[in-house]
This record gives sequence, structure tokens and C-alpha cells, in this order.
Amino acid sequence: MGEGKSDLALPLSDLEDYGRRLRSLKKRMNHTKKLFDSHKDDIGDGSVNDALSDFESNWEDGREDITQQLDALADMSDAVVREFNKLENELTKQVNEKMRVEDKRPKKGNGAKE
Repeated sequence: MGEGKSDLALPLSDLEDYGRRLRSLKKRMNHTKKLFDSHKDDIGDGSVNDALSDFESNWEDGREDITQQLDALADMSDAVVREFNKLENELTKQVNEKMRVEDKRPKKGNGAKE
């Protein structure tokens, strides 16, 4: 250990945010067809719409694998946060139990000298 610094530092809030961001990315990734369709009339040119449709079709082939990987990473992130919090709570409980000092002084009013 060095100069009062913790040996282990984990940015839990960043890790929690990481899982949320991965899930958000997955959700947006799975809505590309809706996004393309919502702009179909704005684009007007049929060849652009055909290219977007082709992209969507090809994108669908690899999307499932990417979705599974995003889910796995988000789940791992959640598990690290959960387990680290559990460990921290258990260590805090153990330290608090060890630090508890029992007052062994005689109680006043029980005939003990003051």
C-alpha cells in the first residue's frame, strides 16, 4: 500500500453508466430500419432508399451477433458493479464489527465508586 491510497479503485458510476450506454446503443442499432423508413419521403431518390434497404438487409446478418455481445458486456458490467458493492458492504460490516469497543467501565449507580 502506498501513502493512504487504496490498492483497488473502481469507478462504479462509470461502470454502471457503461452498461446503460451499451443497452442504449443496442436499442438504437436495432431501430435502423425504422429510422430509414421515417426519412424515406424526405430522401425522395429511389436509389438512395434502395441502398439503405440493402444496407439494412446486410446489417441484419451481423446484428444478432453484435446484439449478443453488447448484452454480454452490459451484463458483465452490471455483475462487476453488483459483486463489488456486495464485497464492499461485507468488508465494511466486518471492519465495523472489529472496531466495536465494548465499554467495560462500571456503571454509575450500581454501587460502584465514582
